[in-house]
Amino acid sequence: MPSLPAGFLWLPLGAVAAHLIEEFVWPGGFGAWYRRYRPERAASVTTSFLVIINVVLCVLAVLPPLLGPTPRAFGLWAVVTAIGAVNALFHLSAVVRTRVYSPGVVTGTVLYLPLAILGFWRLLDGGLVSNGTALEALIIGAVFHIWSAWNHKRRALAPGTS
Repeated sequence: MPSLPAGFLWLPLGAVAAHLIEEFVWPGGFGAWYRRYRPERAASVTTSFLVIINVVLCVLAVLPPLLGPTPRAFGLWAVVTAIGAVNALFHLSAVVRTRVYSPGVVTGTVLYLPLAILGFWRLLDGGLVSNGTALEALIIGAVFHIWSAWNHKRRALAPGTS
């Protein structure tokens, strides 16, 4: 097996942690920003929803290092970084559209995108994931974002969502 940099499997968790700090701690304000950005979905963006979805992402990000250098860990690594890269594109597109800072755009751009690009290259180049696994991870990242947008619309329209 090709050697990977020490801590490679931990990189997505570090990126997720930094991103969550930017969104919710410093400078924070993601929930309020998102409610202003998409007011038609505001009822869906509750504190409990944000906590649950981000706990799930953290659990996904911690699985690769816990599994160790296995094909399953590398596949999960690719999925987490694909979700992060699509999230970064969401933040970037929101900033371009509104010309207003989006909490998460800096870490998305500086960490998520390069991590996904360089990580996918390293995993593919080293034969640690197949082209099919990489494509599946990218599809999961994109579909997760599409599902999330749809789910926010659905939740916002549901009675008693707030």
